[in-house]
Amino acid sequence: MTTVNDSFPGPVIRIHRGDLVYVNVHNQDDFGVTIHWHGVKQTRNPWSDGPDHITQCRIQPGTNFTYKVIFGEDQEGTLWWHAHSDWTRATVHGAIVILPTQGTTYPFPKPDGEHLLVLASWFAGDFNEEYEEYLSNQTGTSFDDIAFTINGEPGDLVACGGETTHRWLVDYGKTYLLRIVNVVVNSELFFAISEHNLTIVGTDGTYTKPRVTSYIMIAPGQTMDVLITTNQSLGHYYMAARQFVTFDPSITGFNNMTATAILQYRGNYPPPDVPSFPINLPLFHDLDSGLGFLSLLRSLATPEHPVNVPLNITTRMFVTASINKVNYTFEGTEVSHFAASLNNITFMDPTSSILLAYYRHTSGVYTTDFPDYPPSYYNFTGDTYPPPMSVLATKVKVLNYNESVEIVVQWTNLLGQGADHPLHLHGYTFYVVGMGRGNFNNETDPKGYNLVDPPERNTITVPKNGWVALRFLANNPGVWLWHCHFDRHLIWGMDTAFIVKNGETPETSILPPPAYMPSCAVQSLIRLEDFQDSVELFNEINVN
Repeated sequence: MTTVNDSFPGPVIRIHRGDLVYVNVHNQDDFGVTIHWHGVKQTRNPWSDGPDHITQCRIQPGTNFTYKVIFGEDQEGTLWWHAHSDWTRATVHGAIVILPTQGTTYPFPKPDGEHLLVLASWFAGDFNEEYEEYLSNQTGTSFDDIAFTINGEPGDLVACGGETTHRWLVDYGKTYLLRIVNVVVNSELFFAISEHNLTIVGTDGTYTKPRVTSYIMIAPGQTMDVLITTNQSLGHYYMAARQFVTFDPSITGFNNMTATAILQYRGNYPPPDVPSFPINLPLFHDLDSGLGFLSLLRSLATPEHPVNVPLNITTRMFVTASINKVNYTFEGTEVSHFAASLNNITFMDPTSSILLAYYRHTSGVYTTDFPDYPPSYYNFTGDTYPPPMSVLATKVKVLNYNESVEIVVQWTNLLGQGADHPLHLHGYTFYVVGMGRGNFNNETDPKGYNLVDPPERNTITVPKNGWVALRFLANNPGVWLWHCHFDRHLIWGMDTAFIVKNGETPETSILPPPAYMPSCAVQSLIRLEDFQDSVELFNEINVN
């Protein structure tokens, strides 16, 4: 596998709120790579955001590139960094811990200690070679993780785990801050600690009102900060993570491994034969537990951590997130294969960086006509749907500086194969003002919006058979990717980009580009896989 500084997961970047960070990435691998600073606002600095062919091209083997990482003035908590080219983030990733500004403290009693858990995917074989074969073959072979890991270890319940299971040593009667990051490639996860409640106090680098729960559901790209009080009998307790499955229950070929780590009390006591397992960890297909968890969180909404929900909306969008089919010419033959889309547009990588083309006024790289609405309306969550063909294009959405934006994202059941979609917006956080099941009703559903203390996120799940409503103020100029954080759906085209124009002053305009940016002369592989007989092969593929 490709790793950073010989570490899986990669090194932790630990800073204080308001710090400026420079990271020099030396690529010593055989593949080009980019790095994205997930959740970092990169104020006025899209040049260092990292997504391949959106804001830069790849750092080629034997070369290096220095990222200037600019955090938002209000960002505090846990974020992370990862590769943003192909699926390399499966092994190239690490956490970012943003401590309170020196001289200040948390908006809750200072914990006695803290710990970090990174939940990741584990693949068999040479990851880069298998991924290239997956992209290039036409056999329909799936490319899936075979286990999950906690801090690099799958744990006791997996054949390749055991002796090196991660252990967290704690003292009785203490309160700890536990930072949890889901870097898994294609799966949402349930997580719980046996016989210990979790008090959620932060998500995605923002604080929340404390919420006590026996488990969490965390999507790829999301982070959660929880408090745990070690008040149980001295012993060993499993911390466990398993997949939350929202695709067709008849599909059985998914990663059903449960990753474990051990919370171990210090002290003199006979160790148990087997650690206690969290009986409250939901089962794979528990939709009520998974989707019910989504509405649990609220912003802190205090003078020190205020909420600024846009109220006078100037741009409204209604966006459908779908699994589609698309026709594409492959080696002179037109083939049909699976794709993903937003408003029926399957995004194709351009041949150059969109940011550079925008900055230099270069035409022919993208078009600015990403639609605000889907091409047709139907029963999005029903079993009858229109032809599921999408359009291949590189379309972006342009926003004026300081636009107040509302986006309602509607899940669809096209092809009868819908699943959750965790959508991540680069360069911004947004307020999740509404969420519900079924089809969005633009007359009644907005009446239930939370405009007082909605959670502030950078990644949110569009629930199966449901919708989610987001609001943000477009006050960060640049080019910012918006995409599903299931990497399979990303490479299938469930993404687009927002171009936010400059304001009227230098302080509200994009920073000048650095003196050196990686060249776009070496092209990346096509992002859409081609399959023969793709409809029949769909159920052989773990479409998360």
